[in-house]
Amino acid sequence: MPLSPERKEEYFVKMKELLSSYSKLFVVEIDNVGSMQLQMTRKSLRGKAEVLMGKNTMMRKVISDFVEENPGTPVEKLKEMCRGNVGFVFTNGDLGEIREILESNTRPAPARVGSTAPSTVVVPKGPTGCDPGQTAFFQTLQISTKITKGQIEITNDVNLITEGEKVTASMAVLLQKLNIEPFTYGLNLKAVYDGGSLFDAKVLDITNDVLAAKFGEALSSMASVCLLFDAKVLDITNDVLAAKFGEALSSMASFCLALNFPTMVSVPHSLANAFKAIVSITIGLDKYTFDKAEIFKDYLADPSKFASAGGSKDSKGAEEKVVEEEPDEEEEADIGGGMDMFGGEEKGGDY
Repeated sequence: MPLSPERKEEYFVKMKELLSSYSKLFVVEIDNVGSMQLQMTRKSLRGKAEVLMGKNTMMRKVISDFVEENPGTPVEKLKEMCRGNVGFVFTNGDLGEIREILESNTRPAPARVGSTAPSTVVVPKGPTGCDPGQTAFFQTLQISTKITKGQIEITNDVNLITEGEKVTASMAVLLQKLNIEPFTYGLNLKAVYDGGSLFDAKVLDITNDVLAAKFGEALSSMASVCLLFDAKVLDITNDVLAAKFGEALSSMASFCLALNFPTMVSVPHSLANAFKAIVSITIGLDKYTFDKAEIFKDYLADPSKFASAGGSKDSKGAEEKVVEEEPDEEEEADIGGGMDMFGGEEKGGDY
């Protein structure tokens, strides 16, 4: 039954208030979740979070209106998440705590024919409680059995359903015969929105313990690598590392510039290239200039100004160099004049 205009207006106002009041939310899927289960979840989250459900078209409309009223807001990212049977759980509290509450409010459910399996189902080996007359049913499913104490017993664990597979009628009947409710349904976490960033809910699995363990593994790997190096590694000084780091940055900048992909190392070069392009254009214009381009225009107009300023010191230094070198040439001439071709003193006259 469609909502009345008054109810739609109430929904729009409420969702906009939630988008303004909360900086965090979960995008959840509610497939196979009953109204009673959803009500119990709301009760568990009372005072910590608010659950909002609705039609995808309405939620997208509210988000679009909110973005128009608040230009630049990152809430626009949520628009693409309004696909399928989804809802929002708004909170300003700890995401890990809200996640635990959501995951604890799950209910076991039987496998329904035609539904998609949310997880893999394994039927354990052992007695089934079925009489021997139902052996043909198990043979149809290619399940090896034996008769033990007047009942059918499965001899090996059976991978009956794979995650994502459609449940067939025979699979559903078998699980019903064995009184197995393989699936649990609840608010399935699809994505997390936090302070303008949207990411997969699996990121929340990264706890401090996981980070500490990964850091320990990294240290162990580094220690192993260092032990394999030659003692020449000790010759690597800070100057060498700085030089190699500079070479790496230059290579990375060249690579990024060639790909036209901006990064922290290539942006300064891109800005410098842009400045050169602007100056080259400005030089060709007669009626436009700016402060930084003036020095280039002055140089092109009269290069002698810059040559005289820098050439005086060079010429003076050159003269001093000539003056200093002249005594050396005279001294070499005196030494050469006192020796004959055989290394003896030159006496002059005949040999």
